[in-house]
Amino acid sequence: MGPGKIKGKVREHMFTSFSTALSALGAHSTAIDVVGNNLANLNTPGFKSSAVSFHDLVTQSLGAGLGETQVGFGVGRPITIRQFSQGAIQSSTGPLDAAIQGDGFLVVQDAGGATLYTRGGNLQVDKAGNLLTATGDRVQGWTEVNGVLDTNTPISNISVPVGSLKAPIQTKTFSFDMNLNASGVVGEPTGVSSATIEVYDSIGNSHLITVDFTKSATANEWDYSISVPDADVGTPIAPVTGTLTFDTNGKLVDPAAGAAMPAISITGLSDGAGQLDLTWDLYNNTAPRFTQFAQPSAISANAQDGSPAAQLVRVGLADGGQLLAQYSNGEQTVVGQLAMASIRNPESLIAVGNNNFQLSARSALPAVGVPGTGGRGSIIGGAVEYSTVDIAREFTNLIVLQRGYQANSKVVTAVDELSQDTINLKR
Repeated sequence: MGPGKIKGKVREHMFTSFSTALSALGAHSTAIDVVGNNLANLNTPGFKSSAVSFHDLVTQSLGAGLGETQVGFGVGRPITIRQFSQGAIQSSTGPLDAAIQGDGFLVVQDAGGATLYTRGGNLQVDKAGNLLTATGDRVQGWTEVNGVLDTNTPISNISVPVGSLKAPIQTKTFSFDMNLNASGVVGEPTGVSSATIEVYDSIGNSHLITVDFTKSATANEWDYSISVPDADVGTPIAPVTGTLTFDTNGKLVDPAAGAAMPAISITGLSDGAGQLDLTWDLYNNTAPRFTQFAQPSAISANAQDGSPAAQLVRVGLADGGQLLAQYSNGEQTVVGQLAMASIRNPESLIAVGNNNFQLSARSALPAVGVPGTGGRGSIIGGAVEYSTVDIAREFTNLIVLQRGYQANSKVVTAVDELSQDTINLKR
């Protein structure tokens, strides 16, 4: 072999060394970009860090032997793998914040109508009542319609009431849990001679219903009289009267459980509301609410099922992904339910920014349902899932990758010097 051919072979292998070292520089540069992106999102809620996977390129065999001398062509472009491990969950001050514990994603819809998936749980409400992510994507789930929340229907944009006034609920039933003193004197009050409860009419005004109890001359019997203030009605209404009968053990036996109580109808209300029809509930299922023991007459509890008109105070997210509306009368109502999607191979998802992911051709079809069912994780209200970036590990990776880049740059320098020496062979 002549000098020219020898120089050609040397230059060929030198050019291979150049490309090998340059591939390593490009791969390490890409890996450093990934580490930089991880560190940049150190405080991004719900962010999942990426790991870099290197792989070598095909090797070539030199000489006539069967692979005794193999030289590779460098390193390929690194593969990034999104690691969907659980992030730390921290309490937050946002009433609509949601943290996912376990597998799954919130389902959102961007401005273009595309369905995306996210672990970012900083939620908010716009002026129209739409539930949004921090970046403005609409959260998907189910919304209450006419008092019914049906999670068996397809998911859609969640809308919550904003500044709404809750209509009053007219009282239909009322009750007292009470003891009447068995040692009472006939015809005289003993301890508590009456029980009063506030009920509501069809327009939300309240009225006081008073029940007076008097010991009857008959053993184990009490007479009652139910009345409403004369000022509440245009024409005074005669009180509704009756008798409560107890057995020798102080248990209410008449009226019996399930027996129809006298109707209490209040007509001609001065405020113009409709007729108020009330039922006095003497039993909790089959357990009597009244007893007759030798103790002072006293009320232990009372209840009624009406409420006045109320102003919306706030909307918050409860555990399980339920949206609760709280009103000025203290009542809380479930007005929405967040949906969750379970994806068997989340590593195949493509990040599209704003904490969102979209399906790729390799992604399994998402299974959408209520949190905590079908293998889906749970939602914790008033909390946020932090980023999974480990700053110590990323700094270690950064140092290792920097050393790798520097080492391969030395290879380029060495090959360049050898190339110059080869060129000088002609002189």
